[in-house]
Amino acid sequence: METKEFEVVELKRFEIELLVGFFMVVGFLAVAYLAVNIGASRFYGRSGYKVYASFNKTGGVKNGATVEIAGVEIGKIRSISLDNETYEAVVELQINQGIKLQEDAIASIKTKGLLGEKYIQITPGGSDAILKNGGRIRETESAVDIEELISKYAFGDVKSK
Repeated sequence: METKEFEVVELKRFEIELLVGFFMVVGFLAVAYLAVNIGASRFYGRSGYKVYASFNKTGGVKNGATVEIAGVEIGKIRSISLDNETYEAVVELQINQGIKLQEDAIASIKTKGLLGEKYIQITPGGSDAILKNGGRIRETESAVDIEELISKYAFGDVKSK
């Protein structure tokens, strides 16, 4: 009699372990799905082309931040590096396929929302010439430094009209 009860207990234990293992796999897959979709990560190659823009100050803009025209996302910031000759920040932008930027477009670092998320806003130009892969946006506007503005106002460097 004891061996039958022992076999039943072992079978139930195996079923419980199998069920726990199943839920662990489902949980792992759910976390992986959320990481890919919420983080907007792509495991495959990114489509589009890259352009560069140089800024005096990046103001805290980060890799992966959005690039927008008229509030519509058209790309992402791929990397930020320092030009050793001019000491300017060189930002590499990954622009979505099908979006055409004019050579006289303007890139500006802006802040959105209450939390101060930084992004790059592109103002289209009027030129007929289109930037190609590896091209450079010549006109840029660096981030506004609030601390610098307050300091100038506090110490009288800002002139009022």
